[in-house]
Amino acid sequence: MSFYGIAGSFISSYLWCTIFWNVGSGYDRFDRNEGIVCIFRWGFPGKNRRIFLRFLMKDIQSIRIEVKEGIYARRVLYMEIRGQGAVPLTRTDENLTPRKIEQKAAELAYFLRVPIEVF
Repeated sequence: MSFYGIAGSFISSYLWCTIFWNVGSGYDRFDRNEGIVCIFRWGFPGKNRRIFLRFLMKDIQSIRIEVKEGIYARRVLYMEIRGQGAVPLTRTDENLTPRKIEQKAAELAYFLRVPIEVF
């Protein structure tokens, strides 16, 4: 029993720290005038706390929707970038309805003038 109590306290302290440090929050900025996309996220404290990605709009290949149905349904919106792979745009714990994620993907794809892929 003491093992499970100690393990539970470590897990809860980890979760409270991620909430306190606001890990994973940030913003996405799409600037059509300059043709630049900036993605900023906060990470864990340390050398790489600030995660800042910057790339050109012409390097965006597509907007991708990944859907996994089942007990734990998961719908994630990705931006496919040439040379860098896929960058997630929605939080993994954000459980969006199929209609809302399709609407977000359609608006973003229309703004960026790129196709939508569904996986």
